[in-house]
Amino acid sequence: MTTSASALQHLARALRLLWNGLDLARRALLNALLLALLVALLVWALRPGAPAIQPQTALVLALQGTLVEQARSAGPRERVLGAVQGDVGRAQTRLRDVTAALDAAAQDARISSVLLMLDDFGGGSLPALREVAQALSRVRAAGKPVLAWASGYGQHDWFLAAHANEAWLHPEGAVWVDGFGRRRTHWRGLLDQAGLDAHVLRAGRYKNAMEPYAERRPSAETLESEGALWQSLWASMTGAVEKARGLEAGSVMRAIDSLPQSLQAEDGDAARWALKQRWVDRLLTRDELRAEMTKRGAADERDPQAKTFRQVSLGAYLAQLAPPPAEGGTVGIVVAQGAIVDGRAGPGVVGGLSTAELVRRAREDESVKAVVLRVDSPGGSAFGSELVRRELQLTREAGKPVIVSMGGLAASGGYWISMAADEVFADEATITGSIGVVGLLPSAAGLLGRLDVHAEGVTTTWLRGAGDPRLPPDPRFTALVQALIDGGYRQFVQLVAKARGRTEAQIEAVAQGRVWSGRDAQRLGLVDRLGGLEDAVAAAARRAQLDGRPTRRYIEAAPGRLERWLDRLGLAAVAESLSTRLDTGGAALQVLSPWLGPSAAEAAALHELLALSRTADGAPAALAHCLCGPE
Repeated sequence: MTTSASALQHLARALRLLWNGLDLARRALLNALLLALLVALLVWALRPGAPAIQPQTALVLALQGTLVEQARSAGPRERVLGAVQGDVGRAQTRLRDVTAALDAAAQDARISSVLLMLDDFGGGSLPALREVAQALSRVRAAGKPVLAWASGYGQHDWFLAAHANEAWLHPEGAVWVDGFGRRRTHWRGLLDQAGLDAHVLRAGRYKNAMEPYAERRPSAETLESEGALWQSLWASMTGAVEKARGLEAGSVMRAIDSLPQSLQAEDGDAARWALKQRWVDRLLTRDELRAEMTKRGAADERDPQAKTFRQVSLGAYLAQLAPPPAEGGTVGIVVAQGAIVDGRAGPGVVGGLSTAELVRRAREDESVKAVVLRVDSPGGSAFGSELVRRELQLTREAGKPVIVSMGGLAASGGYWISMAADEVFADEATITGSIGVVGLLPSAAGLLGRLDVHAEGVTTTWLRGAGDPRLPPDPRFTALVQALIDGGYRQFVQLVAKARGRTEAQIEAVAQGRVWSGRDAQRLGLVDRLGGLEDAVAAAARRAQLDGRPTRRYIEAAPGRLERWLDRLGLAAVAESLSTRLDTGGAALQVLSPWLGPSAAEAAALHELLALSRTADGAPAALAHCLCGPE
């Protein structure tokens, strides 16, 4: 009895100590949060206002990371959580921000020039680059010089620099232009040796998304379709650069073909070679760049020690821009960027439900007179694609014009969601089409058999576990999935035929899963016009009979409470800094990526496709995904 009482006393003492410890930790955490909030409020209250932009100021576009339609993360919370989870990604710059700043700068008397600083630019799709180039041309047309500088140009950077009045390069730099194309790793031989099998089921003889797992080498159809696509994109890029730089047609290709000999003639000096080819105009170091910009503009008197020119960054300039005056009605823009999934998804992914809700919101908003769907997607879930397309169809039936503007990629499911529009615009370098459906049934039964590992049990129907990768594929299940894929393909072809006003036979001839450039797609009747987002918005306003310049409004999910508070308190930069400090997992991936090469990206894409190939309840799902990109 005494022993039991003593044990209870010890337990009670331990529980009190535990409770006191938890209470102390709770108080410390709350006090720390309160202190952080008070400091943030103090910083926000004492922060200086943005300095006024003076005359003779240069707008400096130091583009960061990849040019995108919509940034992956809506706010600082996602950046921090993504970093904690290891999804660090790369920096991104929104295309709309760049074009808005350039269009404002063209009319702003305080801005005397635009300087592109391209060392940290990660590129973008060719259509996105062309939209920026067109905005640069509007600045030049307003009589303001556009200048570009980099310590070394890649293909995408150089495309933008070629549309400047002058392109400057560091004397130790180079211009690296290597064209378009890809080499995919074919795994079939390794899978056979390992006892693994990838049963690829498809509708469309050009539908090659899963080909590397089923074939040892690319098929004749793949070489044909991809060869034509890359040549079309290459002709579009080189033609635009040669025209902008005043070079002779075909000179870029001739310079690349003669590169070993011509570079030797310049003693291996790549910068001097680029200057001789007229790919750049001058060779300048950073200090010479600052001196040249000061001479052409004005010195920055606010910081005499820096000895630099008067300038404003992209972010600072956008923060001071007033919204454009509302002259006409409103055109709502819904962005569909990234892979298509069934349910809800954040920015950078097309959620079937969430994107459909955005379209419905635009339809039910009486102030929105027309809708533009901006597509930059390789596809994904066929069901998710249909959810979005259906809402667009209902919008048209409600009397609101619907215009599709294709960006860099509108293939497979990305093309599917475009088939409920009054007009479809594509850039000449858009990758589109890929009207086909594919599925994958992986099996590790051979490998497990070699290891004497067996998966056995009892089920009430043959469907239970029929797609289990531990088992050989059941022929009945394979036939079932193939029937679903064939049915999905027929629906896809019928959908396109009805939307494009063609017969099914006409669409069948250009479908079969084949990808096309925007220029070829227009020739084949898969899109209506060649043009960018500006052209699509103008067409939407015209169909809605809007007077004056229409107001654009991006229809997007509202930011959460945390994002709104952080933005109000000016703490977004703090969250960004925290996310940078948490990027430990990403550093390891960056070290390994040169050794993993393209296979790492292919593995990530396969993982995405496998995740999409099953519904939430385990049923097989048909995929409308092209597994393609601009390079």
